[in-house]
Amino acid sequence: MRFANAPVSYGVFGDLTVEGVTTTHGLLQTMASAGYRGSEIGPPGFFGPVDELVSSFADAGLEAVGAYVPLHTQLPGPVLDRDLARMQQTLDELAAVNPRALVILADEGNEELLANPRKDRSMQLDTEGWDQLVDSVRRAAGKARERGFEVSFHPHIATFVEVPEEIERFLADTDLGLTFDIGHVVLGGGDGVELFRRWRERVNHVHIKDVRRGVLEDARSAHRTDFDEWWSGVATPLGAGDVDLEGFARALADTDYDRWVVVEQDREPLTAESLASVVADQDANLRWLATHLVSSEPTA
Repeated sequence: MRFANAPVSYGVFGDLTVEGVTTTHGLLQTMASAGYRGSEIGPPGFFGPVDELVSSFADAGLEAVGAYVPLHTQLPGPVLDRDLARMQQTLDELAAVNPRALVILADEGNEELLANPRKDRSMQLDTEGWDQLVDSVRRAAGKARERGFEVSFHPHIATFVEVPEEIERFLADTDLGLTFDIGHVVLGGGDGVELFRRWRERVNHVHIKDVRRGVLEDARSAHRTDFDEWWSGVATPLGAGDVDLEGFARALADTDYDRWVVVEQDREPLTAESLASVVADQDANLRWLATHLVSSEPTA
């Protein structure tokens, strides 16, 4: 296993700089100094022009692991076409920085799901909607595969592939690999360790996060619609939340998982005041991984 991180774990999102705090180039240097070996690349243009993307990863000595590609599967036409056009930019970036990187597709859900995470059955897609989702994902996967990329699909809270039965249905209806994010699976109502073992043959990528179930339950009970606000408090440093991460670590080892494990600790945007604690959290996350999992190379 190799350990990577993602910009969201540091509270760095779509801007090239966090004024007075860091740059995306500096962010990679911080990850490398901690001992991580890779990072996902963020949305199109996140690291600037392609030559800057390539030089940023090369200067940090990190591998570009992959890129997350959201798809508005229920909005065929101009919106989905825009998503696919943005994906082409992502494919160009990955081709330049690492042609072996993974294309990680995901449903984008809608506003109703953001206000009602871990949906009840009444909000699940009907047959027509589900067929549209599968067709949209297959279309995107085909374009990525034409460029020679391996593809994965990331089930996610507040989307149409969120709860275990939807993930099961998706796996049955497609041939895509699975990005297994134990935090999202647990928040979706699943037993993260048991489901990883069940779906292991399809897993080609792992996101690891620890979460507080109570934050989601409180948001559901209060009918909160400010998803980004309450979501920033869901994730914790590894080992500090409600996920059976030690059981997950055993499952990864038992099933000979030998690919990337990417820390994804969603949080609020980075500030100068939070920088030290954010960096300390990600340093601690790598120590947790190094203690509980066997990497393919020693961490720094």
